[in-house]
This record gives sequence, C-alpha cells and structure tokens, in this order.
Amino acid sequence: MSSAIAARATAPASSRPWTAQYPAGIPADIDVAALETLADMLRRVGREFADRPAFESFGHRATYAGILQSAERVAAWLQRQGLRKGDRVALMMPNVMAYPAALFGTLIGGFTVVNVNPLYTARELAHQINDSGAKALFVLENFAHVVEEAKAEMPGLAHVVVTRPGDMLGFKGAIVNVVSRYVKKAVKSYNLAGSHAFASVLATSGAPAPVEVSLDDVAFLQYTGGTTGVAKGATLTHRNVAANVAQCAAWFGPRLSRFPGENVMVTALPLYHIFALTCCCLFMMRIGACCLLVANPRDIPGFVKTLKTRPFTMMSGVNTLYNALANHPDIKGVDFSKLIFAVAGGMATQAAVAKTWKALTNVPICEGYGLSETSPVVCVNSPDIPEFTGTIGYPVPSTEVAIRNEDGEDVAVGEPGELCVRGPQVMSGYWQRPDETAKVMTADGYFRTGDVAVLQADGQVKIVDRIKDMVLVSGFNVYPNEVEDVIASHPGVMESAVIGLPDEHSGEAVTAYVVRRDPALTAEELRAHCRETLTAYKVPRQIFFRDTLPKTNVGKVLRRVLREEASNGR
Repeated sequence: MSSAIAARATAPASSRPWTAQYPAGIPADIDVAALETLADMLRRVGREFADRPAFESFGHRATYAGILQSAERVAAWLQRQGLRKGDRVALMMPNVMAYPAALFGTLIGGFTVVNVNPLYTARELAHQINDSGAKALFVLENFAHVVEEAKAEMPGLAHVVVTRPGDMLGFKGAIVNVVSRYVKKAVKSYNLAGSHAFASVLATSGAPAPVEVSLDDVAFLQYTGGTTGVAKGATLTHRNVAANVAQCAAWFGPRLSRFPGENVMVTALPLYHIFALTCCCLFMMRIGACCLLVANPRDIPGFVKTLKTRPFTMMSGVNTLYNALANHPDIKGVDFSKLIFAVAGGMATQAAVAKTWKALTNVPICEGYGLSETSPVVCVNSPDIPEFTGTIGYPVPSTEVAIRNEDGEDVAVGEPGELCVRGPQVMSGYWQRPDETAKVMTADGYFRTGDVAVLQADGQVKIVDRIKDMVLVSGFNVYPNEVEDVIASHPGVMESAVIGLPDEHSGEAVTAYVVRRDPALTAEELRAHCRETLTAYKVPRQIFFRDTLPKTNVGKVLRRVLREEASNGR
C-alpha cells in the first residue's frame, strides 16, 4: 500500500458511531483488498451475466456479452489509432446505447474517460478538451456542429467519432435515426472532415492488445466547478470508483434479492454525470442488472410512456425530476408494484415532493449525497426507510465524515459546520491543479465539500446548504434550502429558488423566484404562508413569478444564474 493510500486508511468503526445504526447485514467497511479495476470488473460481468440484458434503449436490449464485445472493438480501434495507456478519450453523448460501449471500451483499453456535457457551448468544450489533453472524442451527431465550431481551438484532438441515437439498436435503430433527423429535426448540419462513423469503429476486427490496468491508474477526469468558476477535472482512479461501487453494493445489495436477475434501474439522469455513472451504470453492471436508458428525460410525456412499457425495480433522480413525474397526468398509469427503492441526489429533495411521490408509489424517496470529487456517494439513507427522512442518511461503509468550523476544528453534535469527507472514494486531486487541490484537502486527508451540514445525535447527516449560497441578513444566516422547502409546501407552488440580493439596510435580502402551479397565487399570500413557519428575517422580501427556472443538465436549479440576471437588471 502506498503512503498516500495508507494515510487515508479508514478509522476503526468505534470512531464512526453511525455504523452502530446501520441496518442488519450492512458491514462497517468494504474489503478494499478485494477491489478490482473497472476493466477487470467489466470483463468478468460480461462473462458471468453474458445473456442478461445490460442496457435497454428505445425498446432494444443489449446483453452483457454484446456490450463487452462492442467495448473490445472500441478499445481495439483506439489502440490502432495510436492511443496509448493513459491517453484521454472524451465522451459527449446523452443516454444512448453507444455511450456504454464507448465508455467500457475506453476503460478496457487502459485509457482515461473524460465525460463531456453534450449541451456545452464550443467555448466550454474547447476548455475541457484542451485542459484534459483528450486525443479522441465520441460525440452524438446532434451535437457535432458544436465540435465543428470548436475544432480549430482544439489542436490536440486527433480523432472524432460521430455516433447516432440508433447505433447498436439493429433495424429499429434506422427508424430512430430517421425520426431524430427528419421528424424532430434534432441534427444540425455539420462538416467534420476526417471524422469516423461509430458503425465503422464497431466493425473493427480482432481483440485489443492486452493492457495492464492497475487500481491506481486514472479511470475518469470528471469535470466539476463549472457553476462557480472554471471547470476542473476531479481525478478519479480505478480504486476510487471501484470502492464507491463496492460501497453502493454493500449498502443496497441486501435489498435487491427480491427480484434476482430481474432488477432494472430507470436511468434518466445522464450517464456522463457522476451520480448516474456510478450509481446506475457501474453499480448495475456489478450486480448484473439492466439500465433502462432515457435519452431525453426533459420530455416528461415521453418518459412516462417509456415507464409504462417496462417493469422496473429501481429508480434514480433529482428533486425536480421526481416533482415533474409526480405531477404529470399520465403517471397514474405507471405500474410501481415492483419498485424497491427510489434514490435521489444532486440537490436537496423537498419534503412536499417526497410526500407526493410516496402517495403515488408507496415508496419513499431515499435521499443520498455525493460529489464528483467523491466518486460520488458519501452518505445515503437506508433503503428500507418507511418515510422520507429529510436527511442524507449515514456515511456509507469505510467512510469518515467530520463537521468543522472555519478554523478546521470539529464542532459539537447538532452544530452546523462544513462537511468534510475521508475515504477510499475521495479523488486523488484536481487534474494538473495542485493549487486548487490544496484548497480542498486538509492536512489529515479530509476533502472539504463546501457544504454546511449537521451531524445528528443518531449519526445521520443533514445538509443545511452550500456555503456560497448562504444569505446573510443583518448578520443572521439564512439557508435557501430551508426557505425553498417551506415555499414548496404551498399547494399553489410547482417549484422555487431562493437567493440573496444586495440590500442597503440588511446587507442582503431573501429573494424568491417561483413557478406557480396555481396561476392565482399572489406574492402576499405566499409570504403569509412563509410567516407561519419562518422567522421574520427568513421570509422572502421579494417574490418573482416565472414560467421556468434555470437548471443544469440534471435538473439542478442554478441559483448563480438568477443572481447574475438580477445583477444585470433582468
């Protein structure tokens, strides 16, 4: 064991009191000595679960054996283009069948995956490609025009592979491609001279050359921080991600024996996002389950239609997604009888949304917490909770958390402070940014999350808010999550976002942006509702009604954009 890894060895369970509250059958620690690289895991499950469906897209299912075969062809093709172990390969695709094939091919070949949000602008794409040093890029044709626009600014990018939504779907794929191009008109014209069609990559014959991949090799550069500054790559090794997959398996595994060999995860969150990447894609691969891929979760009517066609046992999402589904008129036609658990993360889950979801499905939302820098899972509720808890649950096995003040000292139980994390899933640092790494890593090996949290007496952790989103009113701290939760409990509200805006008297004023469910709802009526449960300085001074709220690709509301709009007078 290297000195760096040894320094992060998990403390005894006796110093992690929350382990005493774990449900029966869940260990305090995972067996880190038994971890295997992601490449080894993929080859193993490709053989072990060969005939099981691994992914389903547009009604077509791909088996584990079929995905492994496609992945090996991708790996062989990359090697034949001159790429060597450790070279970076960028993936710019939503949840289409080509994504897992390209993902696994990159890992099997010993390369590093650079996940790229396909909604990026040319400037954002060029930054990520140049910062990572990616030599190859797989992009869905719907976004190829962005690559063309950025191509001159990416001199190190040597190979571009263009995929289509119908790739790997057989005859049905041709129909999907026609609908995408000519019915939905989702493909803008582009000209990428010298690019390759994904179909030609899959036609590669012969096995890839053997590559020795170790647990300390870099598996992913997962870019983060784009909402607060220049995006930087969290360097995640095979050990980091394999550990988190093992932690998920230890935590949720005992619950999945109800439908052995038949587990299906509804995968609406994009696989290029760390939440879905680990918790849906890689975790499901480890246990031999199937990912039901949803290419466009923003199309809620289409999403609901998909849910009606396929029995499923697991679901993952964010607050806004669960809210949109629960409020769609056709959702009552979906069969939730086999649903074992519904996991939420990425943003705070509101109690009102959780209540509506439980009434609809009879399954409570099981909230968790994580970040790109932690592969991502840090804490999660027990999957057998009878009701939504409002906390992020307990730290997962082999994970330590500390709640610290500005001086780096641990605070008392029940007191708010910055959530700090140590465990095998914590990144090795930010890619080529030692200065940024030093800002977030403590001398004793903890990662500073930037989130305000409270450790409760029973060992559960409750997130209060982001440190940077906190509103300071006349010296008093106001946490937007708390105010948003109260606003969401009003029956006339669909969703909301709360920020602080400059105020000459109080420093900052609490300001709410609200999407109404009831068009007749007034600002004063909503303020009166808030006064019932919030102290006066927390009640929104201003309330603005809007048709929509700005959101990230996974549906997380962007408070930053609202602040920018306000500062620009919009």
